Amino acid sequence: MEHTISSTYTGDLHCESIHNESGTILYTDAPTDHDGKGESFAPTDLVATSLSSCILTKMAIHAERMGWDMVGATCHCDKIMNEEPRTIKLLRVYVCMPHHLTNEQLDVLMERAMNCPVKLSIECEVGIEFHWSCDI
Repeated sequence: MEHTISSTYTGDLHCESIHNESGTILYTDAPTDHDGKGESFAPTDLVATSLSSCILTKMAIHAERMGWDMVGATCHCDKIMNEEPRTIKLLRVYVCMPHHLTNEQLDVLMERAMNCPVKLSIECEVGIEFHWSCDI
């Protein structure tokens, strides 16, 4: 399945990307530690964002199919960069789930998270930490 994103450099280290199917626009800026102003997501921030939202989405697809409520689940992703060459060194993910889910449900959802397409596509180290007793 192909999904097309069109990106345009708009100057001043900013880009505008359009999700062609929906028309949604996303803006990026270079990070402050790499000549940018930090006025929006940096391109590498979108990798962390993609991972976090993919984990939650994969879990939510299964939860909704099973009738499990995971509204309010959160995912926080720390992105650690290498200096030279400038690459993502580590993505550290913290998943926090509602306390009402059972251990059996959480085990199934954890398996879904560990097999999200973004995680399976990333070649840097990805560490995921799960928190099952969060007050949401």
